[in-house]
Amino acid sequence: MSSGTPTKVAVLMGGPSAERGVSLSSGRDCAQALRDADYNVVELDAGPDLATQLEEIAPDVVFNALHGRWGEDGCVQGLLEWMRIPYTHSGVLASSLAMDKERTKQVYRVAGLPVVESLLAPKRDVIAAHAMQPPYVVKPYNEGSSVGVYLVNKDANGPPVLADDMPEVVMVEAFVPGRELTTTVIGDRPLTVTDILTDGWYDYDAKYAEGGSSHVVPADIPEDIHQLCLTYALSAHNALGCRGVSRTDFRWDEAKGADGLILLETNTQPGMTPTSLTPEQAGVMGMSMSELCAWMVEDASCDR
Repeated sequence: MSSGTPTKVAVLMGGPSAERGVSLSSGRDCAQALRDADYNVVELDAGPDLATQLEEIAPDVVFNALHGRWGEDGCVQGLLEWMRIPYTHSGVLASSLAMDKERTKQVYRVAGLPVVESLLAPKRDVIAAHAMQPPYVVKPYNEGSSVGVYLVNKDANGPPVLADDMPEVVMVEAFVPGRELTTTVIGDRPLTVTDILTDGWYDYDAKYAEGGSSHVVPADIPEDIHQLCLTYALSAHNALGCRGVSRTDFRWDEAKGADGLILLETNTQPGMTPTSLTPEQAGVMGMSMSELCAWMVEDASCDR
């Protein structure tokens, strides 16, 4: 921010997306962390009257703890730009690009970052026949937190049966075997690498349920892969135009060495729940939850 320390921070949470529950958990933890850092905090469950609520509260800064559509895809960022309220995380364009997984891949490719084959297809076609040779993954192209992710194994008898609430157009992506790695970027600094361990597929429950996954941080991986994750995460952050904090997820096929490391997606508003990866990485690097949230507030601005 350009001047002074804000006295009032509105923490946006909840909202109408499929990730409402995660956002409420993130928001409450961030609100408490900011109170611990001596900010005057107002918790705000974002609804259709958000603009009116913000006018009444008149915050110095908005801490955006929303996840998923409307809160993470450029929509609320546009509202905050219009109202000229400084806010955390990425701006309109970067948020919109990163939320759209196909456009994210296009940006990655232009930046020379490795991705796997993928395509967008109508849901009805994906249900009717294999959209690509198994194994592959089917997921929404504009949701996060592994909401609605289907893994079609190599020996699958047929195409996946998708839930009714899946969008009419979905992403089909070649499955990459190996380890799930992730790196957080704060400002212009990549932190470290986490190796995410789970008994099965790293889906929504594995991410957020107690005991759903375990994290090794820093990851026990070769130094060249560690450094490559840091380099790729910062490159992705910059290529998408991210601001504040982002987190980039990878798959790594150990058998292929450096050639086996590919980017999956970049999260412009990483989870901040008790089981979330970004606060954990910050902690390993010596930054407490309160210090992390305070850094984001001090970094907040318009025109992001």
